[in-house]
Amino acid sequence: MRRMPRSPESFIHLVLDRLHHRSRDTFAFNANGDLRQISAVLFLLGNDSKGKPFLILNKRSRHVRQVGDLCFPGGGISPFMDFGLARWLNLPGTPLTRWSHRKWWRRYRKTDLPKLALLLAAALREGLEEMRLNPFGVKFLGPMPAQELVMFKRVIYPLVGWVTWQQRFYPNWEVDQIIRIPVAALFDADNYARYSISFTADTPGSPDRPYREMPCFVHHQNGRDELLWGATYRITERFLKIIFGYVPPSTTSLPVIHRRLDRKYLEGTPS
Repeated sequence: MRRMPRSPESFIHLVLDRLHHRSRDTFAFNANGDLRQISAVLFLLGNDSKGKPFLILNKRSRHVRQVGDLCFPGGGISPFMDFGLARWLNLPGTPLTRWSHRKWWRRYRKTDLPKLALLLAAALREGLEEMRLNPFGVKFLGPMPAQELVMFKRVIYPLVGWVTWQQRFYPNWEVDQIIRIPVAALFDADNYARYSISFTADTPGSPDRPYREMPCFVHHQNGRDELLWGATYRITERFLKIIFGYVPPSTTSLPVIHRRLDRKYLEGTPS
């Protein structure tokens, strides 16, 4: 496992280098002609007043599906808006043109760069809508491997970004609050658990199995435990593996957290 860099600058440099090494030969975008099954999200990082990096997440409000879950800012592609925004990303001073590996992609992955621009445009637009994230204050660090959702037919494309100066965010109706998780906490084995979920009889599309088990990360904040699980956990786990070579502990020896999911979880409550 690689050591955590001491400064934000060295942390950013490490992430830029490792993501480029990982994605230059493996990045693939395949919508199969249906953009409705594609989502782009921002794996958003920043640092505190002491220069310690943290992960920035949204906690989903009761008005949306998967209420209470932690997720990355982002969402589906809006062709009407995002194709135009993708062209805007080619202008000077945008996160894409400031990306240190853009010249390499223009030379060796020329046909894939517009696809990457479309994904980044969608993720930045959603970040602006959901939490008033200033797109000009985001330093793009590179793409990560896509993740397929288990409970919904959708593929998520994570894009890593660094918040350069913005400290306050303003959630919209989709977001209950902003959660910051120190990156150092992700290396503490005591913060991991085994998540056992079951489904009520009225849960639409509930699996035939009475329950499912999966790993999760437990974030302790203000006397509450926030759980990082599902696709958000898998993307975070992949980031730790790519950048630091870190693998979370096996679930076989972890404490178990039980939860029962119902219709409100999958459908939300209309506002």
